[in-house]
Amino acid sequence: MTSVAAVGLDLDLLRALLELPTAGPLEAGPGAPVELAAAQRAYAAAADGFAVAYHGAPAELPDRLTPLPVRAAVAADPGFLAAQPSLVLRRGPDRPAATVMFNVHLDTVAGLEPVRVADGRVTGRGAIDAKGPAVALLAGIRAALAAEPAVGDLALVVQAVAGEEGGAMGVFGTRPLVDAGWTGDLNVFCEPTGRRLLDRSTAAMTACVEVAGADAIDDEPAAGHNATVLLGALAGHLAETLPAQTDGAVCVAGLHTGTMHNKVHGSGRLLLNLSYGSPGTGDRLAAAVHREVDAGLAAFAGRYAASPLLARTAADAAAITAVRWLKRGLPALAPADPAAADRLAAAAGLDRWPAGEPAFSCDAIWAAGLPGATTVVLGPGDLAGNHAHAAGEFAELAELERFAADVARLLAAAAREPGLIVGGRVADRDGSG
Repeated sequence: MTSVAAVGLDLDLLRALLELPTAGPLEAGPGAPVELAAAQRAYAAAADGFAVAYHGAPAELPDRLTPLPVRAAVAADPGFLAAQPSLVLRRGPDRPAATVMFNVHLDTVAGLEPVRVADGRVTGRGAIDAKGPAVALLAGIRAALAAEPAVGDLALVVQAVAGEEGGAMGVFGTRPLVDAGWTGDLNVFCEPTGRRLLDRSTAAMTACVEVAGADAIDDEPAAGHNATVLLGALAGHLAETLPAQTDGAVCVAGLHTGTMHNKVHGSGRLLLNLSYGSPGTGDRLAAAVHREVDAGLAAFAGRYAASPLLARTAADAAAITAVRWLKRGLPALAPADPAAADRLAAAAGLDRWPAGEPAFSCDAIWAAGLPGATTVVLGPGDLAGNHAHAAGEFAELAELERFAADVARLLAAAAREPGLIVGGRVADRDGSG
């Protein structure tokens, strides 16, 4: 097969994408510039042989699964959705041997980083998550088409989406595209996996534990409700008890009551971000949140009932505390046939994600349950190791090239043996999804 190095990464495109601010309002805040549409136009222009099948945003939000922060943002800004479109590119015959869909997100977390390409490394916001992989994806497709004529018999669909970051969980980016049928026999979500093929993805839900009590002045701190101490105690209790209830992760974060040192803050909130690997686990975890909040409140009331400083808080703890769900009920991706991913990895020369290593959350959850389809997550680098979501985000150019080679081998394997990915789907449909 022709090497990807010979085809080459489009470094001009990579620089252009990194220099455009594409963090949505959920990350960057209202009024910040969002150049997603421009980034997508540049991406489409560089995608040789692809036609723009769709470029737009949903007119309205989908059902109750939409996280409350997204609903609030849309209510506050009528232009919220229109400023964050998603792009679908397509190439290939109308009646293909099989269809392969790639999904990559061009939105980023907030905080632009200086863009630099030097010494075999690219730095900038999105270098690894996920503008660098998006550019490598196109290089891999070019390499596959040049090296394996049968790849031209496949329909190739590329989703370049908004709404992956900021807690939106793909509800106005990937989900509407999947619902519209822009999917494949094989669906590849480009996220950092260390170039290991992963066929599962956790979903996440967010609980807000709220205390609505009475403030007090610092001269009479016992007269009010001390939300700081109460929520701190609950945070410790939940961090100890909830991890055993899930096959995902428990993140106890976002505790806020106030900033003043000379008053007792009677109100506040604690956020929990909870991931899970199956809907059943998610339901059990949600029930555990309510159960353990009640248990934590009871323990607090017993411990501090006689405290001169906290007796009122202890007595009223259950009455002033409630759990509100900001995000709940999202699907999780579990492999319908783990052997299918094993066969695909072997045919393409890819390593598999270790069975005992936890998965992570990404937009692949929206491909859960697609009939007869194989869905995987594959991408270069490591979220933590490459400083994604942090200062100094970077990608090694050689790692991006290796991912491009992975894409090329994956497509060549699918083209040579469409039965690897077609599964129970009808292969001679029009290829639109």
